[in-house]
Amino acid sequence: MFARLFSQSGLSLERLRALVEVGASGSIVKAAGSDLGRQSQYSRQIKELESFFQCSLVERHGKGIRLTASGRELARICRFFLLGLSNFQLGCLAEGQTYRIGSPPTFAARLLLPFLANPRQVDSGIRFSVEQVSEDEIERRLHDLRLDFGIVVRPVLSRPLRTRHLGFWNLSLLSPRRFARSPKQAAQALKERCLPLAWPEGELPRATFKVLERYEPMLSCGSFLEALTALEGQGVATVLPKFLIPETAIHNLVTVPWKLSGNRRLSYHLAWNPRLLRLNPHAARRRDALTEGLSQALTRIPH
Repeated sequence: MFARLFSQSGLSLERLRALVEVGASGSIVKAAGSDLGRQSQYSRQIKELESFFQCSLVERHGKGIRLTASGRELARICRFFLLGLSNFQLGCLAEGQTYRIGSPPTFAARLLLPFLANPRQVDSGIRFSVEQVSEDEIERRLHDLRLDFGIVVRPVLSRPLRTRHLGFWNLSLLSPRRFARSPKQAAQALKERCLPLAWPEGELPRATFKVLERYEPMLSCGSFLEALTALEGQGVATVLPKFLIPETAIHNLVTVPWKLSGNRRLSYHLAWNPRLLRLNPHAARRRDALTEGLSQALTRIPH
């Protein structure tokens, strides 16, 4: 079955690993760092793979290089293969695995990290690594198995990724009273596009809200927590999950009536790649435990 594959030299785990690392980093320089010897080694190993497969795996892009379509496909195959070998080795050595979870910043800070740091989780000996990245980046990394799980807002991702619903946060659009003394005045200011906004673009893309079409925010930031800091300065309005609204500041704020597509809710889902479960059957238990624990944590948040 594999006679042709092994009929010539040039294929090795080291060469395949070099391709995977260069693909994940985006360039040979980033993959090898400042080690000139390693840069040369990676370049040579990829050329040897190109000679073996008789196709181009990298191409010039600006001052650097990037993987070709063939290079990306081979890197994807190699990543699955190497991950399977790594999981098999860990199982044989009875060693644990670190599960990588991608999450929006506020969800990570207020829910995910407290859940993973509770004594029951810590005492289980299961290791986790949390990365705060955008939803689009979470989706890409789940496809490449550079993440094991992700916290996302979209209920459906590109195939073959799967999701499970965890729960939701209710949202409020809040304005300092210096711009409007009543909800009606605030709604009119929003309609006339004269209400200065700080928008948590990293967690809540404006494109999902028709009311904000052609509405340019005064300040774009990465998270709800950053938007909360901006709101406390009394210079901008913003949208926040209700549980984040500080009770001490509520008398200085007006809740702005606004229309959303659907309910004023931001739903969260746990996402994963089914290939992960085939490579690591233990991951199914981690998926189920995360789903149960985070769903319970969401129900305890005041709505």
